[in-house]
Amino acid sequence: MKLPRRTFLHLAAGAAVLPATTRFVRAQAYPARPVRLMVGFAPGGTTDLGARLMGQWLSDRLGQQFIIENRTGAGTNIATDAVVRAPADGYTLLVVTASNAINATLYDKLGFDFLRDIAPVAGVMRYPLVMQVNPSFPAKTVPEFISYAKSNAGKISYGSGGVGTSIQVASELFKMMTGVEMTHVPYRGGAPAMTDLMAGQVQVVFNPVPESMEFIRAGKLHPLAVTSATRSAVLPDVPALGEFVPGYEASAVQGIGAPRGTPADIVDRLNQEINAGLADPKLKARFVDLGATVFPISPAEFGSFMAEETEKWGKVIRFSGAKA
Repeated sequence: MKLPRRTFLHLAAGAAVLPATTRFVRAQAYPARPVRLMVGFAPGGTTDLGARLMGQWLSDRLGQQFIIENRTGAGTNIATDAVVRAPADGYTLLVVTASNAINATLYDKLGFDFLRDIAPVAGVMRYPLVMQVNPSFPAKTVPEFISYAKSNAGKISYGSGGVGTSIQVASELFKMMTGVEMTHVPYRGGAPAMTDLMAGQVQVVFNPVPESMEFIRAGKLHPLAVTSATRSAVLPDVPALGEFVPGYEASAVQGIGAPRGTPADIVDRLNQEINAGLADPKLKARFVDLGATVFPISPAEFGSFMAEETEKWGKVIRFSGAKA
């Protein structure tokens, strides 16, 4: 049977609209049950707190619980692997951090390719580290530190929370860009590194601003610089390291990812709701209280950002010779 031209065009137009309508309905229906947010770090740290702030916003906004699940171990690789292997339906999400960019080079063999297997969803926040020394340390500024380190080669050690952590790679980037020699002393986390810094066992630690404020305000540690491109709102009198080492930048990052193949309409819905939260004055203020700046971007922009971070930290890891 031959259809009249007008009838044929009407049916064809209806068929073209149907997939878009289906995607819209699916996105509006999401989520229909609780969503898991996988965090590769232990409870109580900056990454965990940021995830809980955003999880609560999404729970209130979308009417389903966004449950924080801390899957620690292997430098966040256990949490990442769990999300890579989860169904691509939007009900298992990954809290993405700088560790995901670092691990791509740090580990010789991973059961996944982060940039290939995790779909970027949204940025959440960025926050700097702070380069700090014991108040009794001779150098009180970054130029003085560089001069002292070069004239006392082999006598400066820096503490970190372990091989491949943001603390370590930020320190190695400083070495790479200034030519100073510093010996790495890894600890089982940033807290014991800070304890030994206050005791004078190591000379410098690059630690996240949110986890350093208490010691700085109490006068137990002296900040030399923050590692972001500009000064931090919570430490406005502390210079950015880039003011002395042009081009230096080493902010920690947090975002959300999903298994590869997660429907684009669900990714877009999550991105819109997360960005709405980052624009909310009350939630934004909570992130500022952590010493962070909100990071609202599109999924494509977040994917490009993580690819750039992977390339950047790959160069630093190769320079340092670090291995997991």
